Parts: sequence; structure tokens; C-alpha cells
Amino acid sequence: MMFAIFFAFWRFMQILTLIPTMGMLAYFVHGFVEANRLTPNLYLVSFIVSVLGLAWAMWTLLSYHRSSANARGVGIVDLLFVGAFIGASYSMRAMAHADCSQIRAGDPTAISFGIFGSATVNTSYDADVDRACAMLKACFAFDIMNAIMFFFTAVLALMHGDRLSSGDRKSYTRETHYHRHGNRSSRSPRTTTSRSHSHSHRRAYV
Repeated sequence: MMFAIFFAFWRFMQILTLIPTMGMLAYFVHGFVEANRLTPNLYLVSFIVSVLGLAWAMWTLLSYHRSSANARGVGIVDLLFVGAFIGASYSMRAMAHADCSQIRAGDPTAISFGIFGSATVNTSYDADVDRACAMLKACFAFDIMNAIMFFFTAVLALMHGDRLSSGDRKSYTRETHYHRHGNRSSRSPRTTTSRSHSHSHRRAYV
């Protein structure tokens, strides 16, 4: 039960962050395609990884029962996505130190102090935000977040898979023990009957 709650929560968070990542990167890829230019790795790698990661997260969440039965396989694929998102973050590493906003002072305002004179101060500020830079920086942050979240789901799936395999071993041991015990109990009346029959046969000849 706890596995289902945590697994579904982290899968939902992955989908929640991958949808805007895929949408923003699709905007850039579409721009390069319309301009008939090759898409740089800065956009392309992260776009491909986000599309595949979103499809995998949605499929494993919607088909939870199948994912729970194959928990080890899900955990291994999630670990592969951890490496993929690390690679996507590395391809966008230039955005780590990018400054996407510029703050400018507004029009100065004169303040009078009466007989003590006056002063001119800036009481308003304007912020110019580069939209393309802000979108790429958000994608970079989402890639790092998804690398961490896919690691969480991989650990959960591998732990759940080990628990399922240990449960299978226990049930197999019980079935084997029951089978052997049943064979022994089924053989014991025959052995007793044969011994009694042999004993009575010997007494007849005596």
C-alpha cells in the first residue's frame, strides 16, 4: 500500500514537470524546423528525453498493476532515465549561470525636505525578462528535478521487486514442504499395510 502511494505521487510529480518541459522545448524545436536549420543539442537532447520520460511515466502510472508485477524492470528503466536526464542537464549546463532578467531603475522622483533641501531618488524599478532564456532555464531546472525524482521511483520499484521475489521464494518453500509432507503421509498407510500384510503372512506359515 505504501509503495503504491509513494510511487503514484512521484510519478504524478514527474508528469507535472515533464509536460511543461516538453511544451517549451517543442516551441524551440518548431522554430528551428520552420527556419530550416538544425536543432542544437541544447534543445534536442532535452526534448527527446522529456518526451520519452513523459510517455514512460504515464504508461507505468496508468498500468499500475502491470508495473507492480514487473517492479524490477520498472526500476531498471527508471535508472536509465536518471542517466538520460543527467545527460540532458549537462547539455544545457550553460543555463546554470545565465542571467535572464535585467532590472532597470525607473524615472527619478524628487523629494522635498522643506528648508533642509530636497533629494532625488528612484522609487520604481522595471524588470526586463528574456522569455527564451527564462524558458530554457526552467527546462534545465526541470531536468535536474526529474533526474532526482526518477531515482526515487527506481529505488522504490527495486525495493518492491525484492519484496515480491522474497514472497515468491517463501510461497515456493511452503508449497514444496507441503508437497513432501503429503507424499510422506500418503506413503505411510501403504507401508503400514504392507508390513501388517507381511507379518500376517509369516504367521500363517508358522
